[in-house]
This record gives sequence, C-alpha cells and structure tokens, in this order.
Amino acid sequence: MYQSYRDGWVETISGCMFAGKTEELIRRIQVLQFAKKEIMVFKPVIDNRYSETKVVSHSGSSVESYVIEKPIEILEKVTPTTQVVAIDEVQFFDDSVCDVANELADRGIRVMVAGLDTNFRGEPFGPMPKLITEAEFVTKLSAVCNCCGAPATRTQRIVNGKPASYYDPEILVGASESYEPRCRHCHQVLNKPVIKFGE
Repeated sequence: MYQSYRDGWVETISGCMFAGKTEELIRRIQVLQFAKKEIMVFKPVIDNRYSETKVVSHSGSSVESYVIEKPIEILEKVTPTTQVVAIDEVQFFDDSVCDVANELADRGIRVMVAGLDTNFRGEPFGPMPKLITEAEFVTKLSAVCNCCGAPATRTQRIVNGKPASYYDPEILVGASESYEPRCRHCHQVLNKPVIKFGE
C-alpha cells in the first residue's frame, strides 16, 4: 500500500502567475515542518514584492527564507542535518540552479522548487524547462483567465493598460498591477514575431 523511496529527489511546481505555486510550496513546507523535518527555504534577492526575507504567496501565507543572489549559495548554507530544501521563484536563477538541485538530491535531500514555466511572451522561462525535465515529480498548476474564465496557463503582462511588447525586458517583478492570468486564446503579446509555415 505504501511505497518506500530512497531519500533524495527533485519536485517541481510550475504554472502561470496566480496559479498558486508559492501557496502549494508553502503548504508542502508546513506539512514537513509538522513532521519535524529539517527544512531550509531560499528565494532570489530580486523577489521583494511582499517581504525582504520571507517567501509570501499572493494570499498572504508566508515562511521565513534565506535570500540569495546565486544558486551556489544554497550549497554553502545547507547543513549536514538538512533534509529538505525549498526554492521559490526559481525561474529568476540561471541554469546552475539545476546543478545545485541535482547535487542536493544526490546527497539524499528532498528538493522542492516553484516557479513560472513561461515568461510573459509565453516562452520557456530560465531554468524551468530543464528542472521540469530532470525532476522526479512535476506539478503544473493553472489559474483562471481574467478575460473568459477558462483555465489560464499563461502570464499576461500589462503596461499602461495595454499588453506588453515582445521586445520588453523579460524580467519585471510585479503582481496584480502588472500581470494577469490568461488562457492561450486571450493571451496577447504585441509585436510578437509571426512564424510562417511552409515558406
């Protein structure tokens, strides 16, 4: 009835903005805290929307975290007794976060990461594609489209009330003032290059 696994694996929680990724990460952290697991939580320094030091969901749930600039800092901070490492907003890190996650898993640590799988252009975001590919367990969450109510899998960036241009910077930290969840049909990106087939 119950499966027994060797300790050490990677779990990826992905989806668009407002899909509940951080909420799900915090839920898993709290369950493991209740089980008396030794947990270390990390987030990128760029994510200071709700707190400088905490991982905070849009609904207000939060946990204390270590704020880091580079993934290598995780390896420097992890202790011999650490059993679980959680990383939020993982899309803001470079691909070295994949190496760090795999190194920790190989050491027998459960690694849980959460992040946007696509950017505002609807394209793969940072290290997420690699993390999704290499993880043992993948959870993809969706939100509700702000326009039509369908399942939302894309993040709509809004600039001065209009869809952002494809050529705007990839990273712009913000929340509901800058972003909305959209389905594929309602998602808009101005000036997006058109792919022509058969030419």
